[in-house]
Amino acid sequence: MIASLNARALLLSAVLLVVVLGIWEAASSRQIMGSELTEYEILMGGAEPKAAVPPPSAVFVKAWEELSNPFYDAGPNDKGIGIQIGYSLYRVLSGYFLAAAIAIPAGFLIGMSPLMYRALDPFIQILRPISPLAWMPLALFVIQDSQASAIFVIFICSIWPMLINTAFGVAGVRKDWVNVARTHELGTLKTAWIVILPAAAPTILTGMRISIGIAWLVIVAAEMLVGGTGIGYYVWNEWNNLDLTSVIFSILMIGLVGMLLDTAFAYCARLVQYQE
Repeated sequence: MIASLNARALLLSAVLLVVVLGIWEAASSRQIMGSELTEYEILMGGAEPKAAVPPPSAVFVKAWEELSNPFYDAGPNDKGIGIQIGYSLYRVLSGYFLAAAIAIPAGFLIGMSPLMYRALDPFIQILRPISPLAWMPLALFVIQDSQASAIFVIFICSIWPMLINTAFGVAGVRKDWVNVARTHELGTLKTAWIVILPAAAPTILTGMRISIGIAWLVIVAAEMLVGGTGIGYYVWNEWNNLDLTSVIFSILMIGLVGMLLDTAFAYCARLVQYQE
């Protein structure tokens, strides 16, 4: 039953994709035809035809060109898409794992201690709603390094979902299991490692999955601001060159990498699920 449902869903997705691409191709062709210069405008030395949204066929050609040699380096403003994505992933994972190293232990502390929860909750509620990009000017002023500032912004945006989900998961562990650990005279650290961590792992992984998605969203915007390298800078640079085909191709690559990151964490979350 599940296999049949998956097959039908895949078929429906393929049909929808073909329909959307067909409409896009037809609309783009009409737009290009409508923007062609008249004979009079050509004779009078008229301007170039207006830029138009490229058709899917042009995007596919661009994708083939870029993916055929994704790691070329022809200078500061001419690097392959693989290199640009590599810079972005480095920044995302650096800030992300730094946030995890702080958020998960802090989440355990908050979840296991009502006193720490009450003490830290006001700070969390004030800092959590602040847009990560609002920290960028301050980070650039204090750190004075664009790459480190981008990593700091990823750290800020990643820490809150992991912190809150970890605290929620730890606080929600069944008291019976904790009482059994106390009956066996397990220490606090051993109880946290043997009992609480496995029980809270699904909720913690959910927070980590949310954080990686937010981090990938934020790094694109951050790299547009700081420039230099990265997939966000690639999008902005191609827009400045008025190369809409490259812009659309890079948008699709951003979505593909984001999907792969989410799929990886979804797989990890399934590994720690359990039946009570």
